[in-house]
Amino acid sequence: MRLSQSFFPTLKEIPSDAQIPSHQLMMRAGLMRPLAAGIYSFLPLGFRVLQKIMNIIREEMNAIGGQEFHLPALNPIELWEETGRVKAFGDILFQIKNRPLVLAPTHEEIICHIAKNHIKSYKELPQIWYQIQTKFRNEPRPRSGVLRGRQFTMKDAYSLDYTWEGLDKSYALHEEAYKKIFTRCGLKFFIVGASSGAMGGSGSQEFLLESAEGGEDSAVVCDNCGYAANLEVAVSNAPRVERLPESKKREQLFTPNIKTIKQLSEFLRVETTRLAKSLVYNVAGKPTLILMCGTDQLNEAKLMRELGGEFRAYSDEELFDLTGADAGSIGPIGLKNFQIIADKRLEQSNELISGANKNDFHIAHIDLERDISVSKYADLRIVETGELCTHCGKELRIINAIELGHIFKLGTKYADAMHATVLNEEGKELPIIMGSYGIGVERIAACHIEQNHDVNGIIWDKALAPFLVHLISVNAENENVIVASNKLYEQLTSEKIEVIFDDRVGVSPGFKFKDADLLGMPLQLIVGDRNLKQGNVEIKIRKTGERTILPVEKAYDFIAKF
Repeated sequence: MRLSQSFFPTLKEIPSDAQIPSHQLMMRAGLMRPLAAGIYSFLPLGFRVLQKIMNIIREEMNAIGGQEFHLPALNPIELWEETGRVKAFGDILFQIKNRPLVLAPTHEEIICHIAKNHIKSYKELPQIWYQIQTKFRNEPRPRSGVLRGRQFTMKDAYSLDYTWEGLDKSYALHEEAYKKIFTRCGLKFFIVGASSGAMGGSGSQEFLLESAEGGEDSAVVCDNCGYAANLEVAVSNAPRVERLPESKKREQLFTPNIKTIKQLSEFLRVETTRLAKSLVYNVAGKPTLILMCGTDQLNEAKLMRELGGEFRAYSDEELFDLTGADAGSIGPIGLKNFQIIADKRLEQSNELISGANKNDFHIAHIDLERDISVSKYADLRIVETGELCTHCGKELRIINAIELGHIFKLGTKYADAMHATVLNEEGKELPIIMGSYGIGVERIAACHIEQNHDVNGIIWDKALAPFLVHLISVNAENENVIVASNKLYEQLTSEKIEVIFDDRVGVSPGFKFKDADLLGMPLQLIVGDRNLKQGNVEIKIRKTGERTILPVEKAYDFIAKF
């Protein structure tokens, strides 16, 4: 492809709204242009990268028996209502105003609908179906370029089985395929246990890339043993609150204008671990008090799993009506018709202080075993940096990370809701057991740039590079340079080596070199009058900056070997 005849609108300046390297460079290198918030047009160079990524995905999905579909982005809303996901997705789901339709953010319902109508026997299973298609999510705050957009390309795959062992096998096949896809795309990634969120199901894993600047997720990692988990599900060896030898008689304390754990700790001159923080939620219409230790923060994803469903916080007025106090003075003593769940750090603990359910008062010397009927102890807290790993005892780190892909064991959630069943060997009707597996195509491109760039521009891996060779005609007005450059271009093109040829006239060599580094092709083949007089050309390896001067006739062999 000749630059003089192509559309590659590079930018000298960094766009003001681009905060992370991938967003900045995808704009500056002319890979894409914004159309509206969270919506981008991919230009020829950028689309070539997406095609490379999609080809790798297809090859690895086909290798595990995947069959490619193309499903409609417009879905009847009643299918989503069957599974309860209109409510689960909330405002993220785009709905069509004048028709009962939604723009699909994913396609579990449609896959289940097809399976329900066409798969009747266990003999037709297992199946792996996938597509690479545009998705829509009404992100409230689109940011970081393509990492958080409202329209994007996703590879979504679905496995259909009739046994749980079959689901495990399908899940493992996808996990290995994902490892191969991201490795082939030149990414350094890690895998974490994760929350299933609105997707539902029994388990999931995320494929993440560490990124201090672009990370939208938080993950907990142990550099010693390799443990890694999304912050929503991560666990640590945070010590339990010690049970003291003596449990004193409860005592009411006057604590005027105390609203926070820190204020209470300073006012009473006690350690925060002796303070029990109370949070109140409506769980299926029943008031539930969650008891946390000191300054520990409640992990709502963990709480949702423990409760087996959704919950909501009470308003200030509702709180006062239920407990007789405002937030900050609420505690577990004397509450009626409440379910009480406590974090595991508080199990068997005593000599605690919590709210008295009366404004400006707290109760001291609470013994959870003596004074309170706790329904359940569970791990409900958010892990903090420096806590110890449950596997090896070393310190944990909390990092920012970008999600590349997510795989889910959906189980029978969708089949139960939509009545999708098959007959087993005995003729018994069983729900189809599903898995769901997603990869963000644009995210792979952005993450590759996050990990492979320098101050001058992008550094493409050979697998994803739009072109392998950037041929630069330094003196495009010089007849010898023109002839030699065109000859090399024709030779490389005829041998199916992807080459972009900067044949522009009237553009300075310095500008061409800057563009070449910005665009980041793996090899730069430089044809200039000075070297050409000696029968030579120069080749620069973009990643290392290494330069080699060699005879013109050996240039092709060097490139072919590379």
